[in-house]
Parts: sequence; structure tokens; C-alpha cells
Amino acid sequence: MAMADSPRAVPCCFLFKRPRRDLFQETSPEKKMKMDYSSDDVDGRLHFSSSLYINSILPHEILLHIFSYLNEQDLCTASLVCKKFYGLANDSKLWQDLFTSTFGVKQAYFHPKGSFQPVNPVPLSLTWKEQFSVMHGAFHVRDAVDHPAGTSLANSRVFPTIEEAIEAAEVPYQYIVVHKSKSESGHDCAITVDRPVVIIGADGEGEIVLECKWEHLIKFEKEAKDSALINFVLRGDNAGPGQNNYTVKCEPKASPIIENCTITNESFNGAAVYVHGARARPRVRKCEIANSKCVGVFVEDGAEGLFEGCNIHENKLAGVWIKSNANPRFFRNKVHHGRDCGFFVFDSGKGRIESNDIHSNRIAGVEIKNKADPVFHKNTIHHGKTGGVYIHEKGYGQFIQNKIHSNTYAGVWVTGESDPTLKENEICDGQQGGVYFFGGGRGLLEGNNIYGNALAGIQIRSESNPIIRNNQIHHGQHGGIYVHDSGKGLIENNEIHGNALAGIWITTGSAPTLRFNKIHSGKQVGIYFYDNGGGVVEDCHIFNHAYSGIQIRSGSNPLIRRNSIYAGRNGGLLIYSGGLGIIEDNVIHSNALANVWIKTDSNPLLKRNKIYSGKEGGVCIFNRGRGILEENEIFLSTLTGVLVNGSNPILKHNKIFNGQSAGLEITNGGGGIYEENEVYDNKAGGICVATGCTPKMNSNEEYDNGSILEDALNRGCCLFSVSTSAGAHCYPMHHFYRCLTCKVSEGDTVCENCAKRCHKGHELEYIRFDKFYCDCGSGALKCDCVLTGNRALTSPRVVPCPVCTNENGTSGGQAGELNSPTVQHN
Repeated sequence: MAMADSPRAVPCCFLFKRPRRDLFQETSPEKKMKMDYSSDDVDGRLHFSSSLYINSILPHEILLHIFSYLNEQDLCTASLVCKKFYGLANDSKLWQDLFTSTFGVKQAYFHPKGSFQPVNPVPLSLTWKEQFSVMHGAFHVRDAVDHPAGTSLANSRVFPTIEEAIEAAEVPYQYIVVHKSKSESGHDCAITVDRPVVIIGADGEGEIVLECKWEHLIKFEKEAKDSALINFVLRGDNAGPGQNNYTVKCEPKASPIIENCTITNESFNGAAVYVHGARARPRVRKCEIANSKCVGVFVEDGAEGLFEGCNIHENKLAGVWIKSNANPRFFRNKVHHGRDCGFFVFDSGKGRIESNDIHSNRIAGVEIKNKADPVFHKNTIHHGKTGGVYIHEKGYGQFIQNKIHSNTYAGVWVTGESDPTLKENEICDGQQGGVYFFGGGRGLLEGNNIYGNALAGIQIRSESNPIIRNNQIHHGQHGGIYVHDSGKGLIENNEIHGNALAGIWITTGSAPTLRFNKIHSGKQVGIYFYDNGGGVVEDCHIFNHAYSGIQIRSGSNPLIRRNSIYAGRNGGLLIYSGGLGIIEDNVIHSNALANVWIKTDSNPLLKRNKIYSGKEGGVCIFNRGRGILEENEIFLSTLTGVLVNGSNPILKHNKIFNGQSAGLEITNGGGGIYEENEVYDNKAGGICVATGCTPKMNSNEEYDNGSILEDALNRGCCLFSVSTSAGAHCYPMHHFYRCLTCKVSEGDTVCENCAKRCHKGHELEYIRFDKFYCDCGSGALKCDCVLTGNRALTSPRVVPCPVCTNENGTSGGQAGELNSPTVQHN
């Protein structure tokens, strides 16, 4: 026998090469015939020598059939006879048949002694003869059978049980081949492996079933080192009430290899595979671990190990339990259809779980709790009946480059002061939300792609305080991020876009910090504060939303600073229904309608903002809106720079300039305080106050404002032309009248020049100085407008007045004085 530190003993016949050419020289056919032909027989017939007959006449197939009755030693001996025998004795099919009949396995397994490498099938480059040499000397566990002398099994050591074969193994890594004999249906015994052996089920002869009702079916002690168990069906049965039963048990410091096995357990207490203790490092490969009434794989107490290419499914509890500082590796497994969760990592468990397919488990695909901190890398976690990943009760964990999708509830749940890290994951198509923080959950979400979820991409509530950084959060069927019920969080450098509702909702006492985000192209609002929402929004780009960029309402009081808010299709910033907030140092521009709307009892502070290029107005304050506007620059508005309608704001130290209409207009009973503002270079005047308004003005400056309204009046033009000249509905503030003769409805009005020209002699009523639209110029009254050329609704068109159509802007005539005794000034 070979010693533990020497090369494996192999019969010398496997070491012979092809015969030397100088011993077996080939001869010419002529010489060969001369040597082999003889005519010395008395009967005169020709005779051939045996060598000539075998080499030249006997068919190749007959020789192979004869060789098939030889054992391995006879074949090696025959290969030394001649070149032809050498080729025949090394025939691949011949050695394959001999290998299968001898060992009952489909291929050899190579286990280099003393190596900690996994048991692997031999390399494909090895011939069947070389594979036979690997398995030569194996023990056989089978029925006692007398094999004919000279056959391959005649000199093999045969044992009735696996335990006896293990006990007899004196050479490290002794091969033991277990055959399913005709008289046995399995092995009802507990097996303890206490030395390094390689136990192989003869898979070429059908399933080899091992089953047991003891505490364990197979136990690997530390002395087993890296023993191997290959090609078995292993069934652990119920050991009795309250007793733990493990089909395969790996003790501390043991490192067996378990490959191509089907493992199950019928006990309600235990596991199909149980690994525990420091330096326990099994390698479980290509096994099916399924249909257990308890846990599939249980690793605890600092154990390690590798599970690779296994199919773990339909276990009653979790597919895998990892606890108590265990740190195994799971690689390229399928963990699915468990009646609990897929992976349950708890009580400080660890582990590296990589490239697995985790799906269709009844609860979560992954559950982590109690300071467990595993690493999940490049897994697919999907179609969980409850959720994808559930982290609770101070769980941790690192999730890197996983795809988490199509789960019934949230893709990831984080609660109970848990603090995981999720980086570069794809979290999508959840039937509810993407990532859900609640109950004080924390954690880092960085570089993830979160999209297509039925509810919010990320939800933060109930004192949760995560860090959301550098993520793509987009095309959700609900909102992008929903922060509510006193949620917090740092949300920075994300791109949030294309969501069906608000990009970010902040409500019910929540106060997150948003900075350096791009929030755009939403189908509703960019950021929506309501019901006492708060927090800080700074240095963000908020643009191209179907509604306004930011909405603040119902007691919400955020700090909005240093943001760019632009290209909103229904305004930039809308504050209403009692909204508050500090809005400072922002750039708000190029929004449709007004850049800023303040209304219905709202009272924000706007300070040091640049508000420009509003497609209609700059700031519009109406319907009892209030607020303080201080040190803002409001310019390049298509309509009024600041419009105050029935409201009472405070404006101090603002600059309102370069507008296409008036700088500041106060109308509809508006009031407020206006101190030390500069209003200049606006085309339709500086500060315009309608009849009945009572603002308090103090030290405001008006200069270099245009007079397009006065110019139009002096030229005798209808002010309808001023209303439409800027390409928007501009209603200049001036004196308006009602023609009682021509009106169609009570709201119909006419401008001063139309009253003089078009309605001369009619019964006119003075209304007030305010913002109005000339219905005469638009052709909406009963009489024609001679200034614009628009006729009454029932009249054919007339030639317009040359005064109103003079391209050079020169007067074509002056309108007459209003001297009708029927004019009444209200």
C-alpha cells in the first residue's frame, strides 16, 4: 500500500508505453511472406504462420471481441506483444466498457490526494484507460458475488456496507464504489466518515438510495478532511418528536465534497444539509436539495463552505439558513418555490451569495435580521410571493449588481433600524414599490436603476433615514420617491424622471434633504410638498414637468435654495392652500404660464431669486395670496413682472425690469406693502394700480419704462391690438367702458378708443381703471370694430381702420372726445 505522502499506487501495466521500434522492426511484405510461408506439409497444402494469420487475415472486429473478455492486467500485457495488439488493447470503447462494468459509474472522478480542490470529473483529455487507472483499486460495496478468476472484479475487495468499507480504508482517499445490489433496497444505517475517502454511487446501475431515521444519515468528522460523496439519493427520516435530524452533517474542521446528490429530509426539526463550527468547509456541487419538511441548507457557528450549481427548492422552511457568524459561499444555485423564504440570514450570519437565481418563494426571496451582514452579488431575485428582499430588526447586508424584479410587494423592504447597502442593482417591475423604508430603516442606495414599479420607486416613512445617492429612478407607474409620516433621508445626485405622478412627494411631517438631483420630465409635478411636508431642496435641476416644477401646499414649509427650476409646462413654482416655505437664491425661468404662483392664503418668503423669461408672467399672487418677496430679480417676463390680484404681499428691494408688459400690476382689490423696489425698462409701464386697490407704497423707483399703452391710445388704436401684440393674452391696465347698446353679456367691455369711435352715440357706462380685454376689438359685440376691422358676429368683414393698421406706427387720425351725456363714471 502507498503511504499518505507518496503518489497513488498504480499497477505497473498502466505505465507501459508503446513497444520500442528497435525490438519490433517492421519488415517489407515480400520478406514477411517469405518468413511466414511454408510448403513442408506432406499433404502439399499451403500453411501460414500464426503471426501472419493474426496480423493479416483475422478481422479486426474479431480480435476486439476476444480482447473484450480480458481484464485490465491482461489487456496491458497484450499491448506489449506487437504494434497491432498495442492499438487494439488501447481501444477507447474497449476500456469504456471495462470501466463501466467494473465500477458501475459513468465516468471517473479524480481526487488528488492532499488537495483541497473540489472533486471534479477527470479532464476530457484523459482516455478511458487513464480513467480506469484513476479508479483502480477501489473498494466495492455490494452483494457478495463470486466473480470468475481473471476478471477485473475477481481481486477487488467487496464489502456489504459502507461503514465496513470506510473502516477498512487504510490509504488516504480510498475509492469506495457503492452498487445497488439486487437484494437491497437501500441502506438503513447512520454513516460516520472519520477518514479521507471517496464514496461514489454507481450511477450507471440506477439510483443508489441511502436513508436513515437516526440523528444523521451521513456525518463527516474533522478527520474526514476533504472526503467526497458522489452520486447518491440521500433521505433523512423523522428521528422522533423533538429530535433534530440532519441528512448530511458536517462537523467543525471537516471539508467534504458532496456532488451530484439528491438530498431531502422528512424531519420537522433539522435540515437536509447541516454545517456547523469553525473551519467546517464543505463543497456541495450540482446537488438537488428539495422537498424537505424543514430547512434545505443550514450553516451556523462560524462554518464556511461552498454551494455551487445546486437546485434548492420546495423546502417547507427557508431554502437556506445562515446564522451565528457562518460565512458560506453560494454560487450559481437555483433557490426557488420555498414555502418560506429563499435565504434567511440572521443572528450575525454572513456569507457571499453570488450569481444565484432566487425566485417564487412564498415569503421573501431573501430575509436578513439581527445584525446579519451577508453579501449578495449578481443574483436574480424575482417573483417572490411577498417581496424580493426583507431586511428587519437591525439587519445589514450588501446587495451589489443584483436584478430584483417582478415581486408581489416591494422589491426591497428595510425596517426596524436596519442599515443595508444596495449598489448598482436593477430594481424594477414590482407589483407594488421598488424600495420601501419604514420603522426607522436606514441604509445606502447608490447607483441603482429603479424603474417600472407599480407604486413609488422608493418609499420612506416613519422616521426612516436612508441615503439615496446616484440612482436612476424613472418611469414608475406612481411617483419616483414618496416621503411621508415623518420620513427623512439624504437624497442626492439622483436622476428622477418619467414617473406617472410626482417625481418626489414629501408629506405629513417629513423632512428629507434633497441636493444635486436632476428631477425632470414627469407626467405631473417635479416635487410635491403637502400636509406639513418640509425638508431642504438645494442645488437641484427641476425641469420639463407636465405640471409645475415644485408645488407647496397645506402647511408645508420647506427650504428651497440654489435650484434651477425651468421648462415647466404649467408653471415653475406653485404655492397654494396655506403653503409656506423659504425660497432663496434659485433660478426660476422659462416656464409656461407664470414662473411663480402664490395663492389661497399661502405665505412664503422669496429672497434673492432670479425669476425670468416666464412665458406669461414672472410672479403671480392672487386669491388671497401673501408672502414676502425680497431682493429678487424679476425680468424678461412675457406679461406682467409681478401681478397682485386680490392679495396682500410684501415686496422689498426687488428689481423688476425688461418685461413685455407692465412691471408691477395691482388689481381686484389688491393691497400689500411695496418698499424700495426698482421697476424699470418694462414696455407697458412701471407700477400700475387698479381702481379700488389700496397698496402702501414707500420709496419705490420707476424709470425708463415704455408707454405702448399711451402710444396706442394717442394713435387712436384699439387696445385689443396691444393685448395680442406680444403673442400672449396681455390685458393692459387702462380705463374701460361697457356699451349697454352693443353688449352680448354683462362682462363685455370696450377700450377708451373704441368707446370714442366704434360706439359713438351709444349708451356707455364707465367701469374702472383695471386690466381688461377689449371685446369690441375682438369682434365679440353686436357692432363692428372700425379700428381693428373685426366685425360683429353676424356682419361681413369691413375694411379695418388705417389708424390701427399703419405699419409705420404713425397716427392715421385721432379718436374723438368722449362727450356723451350717457357716460357714467363709477
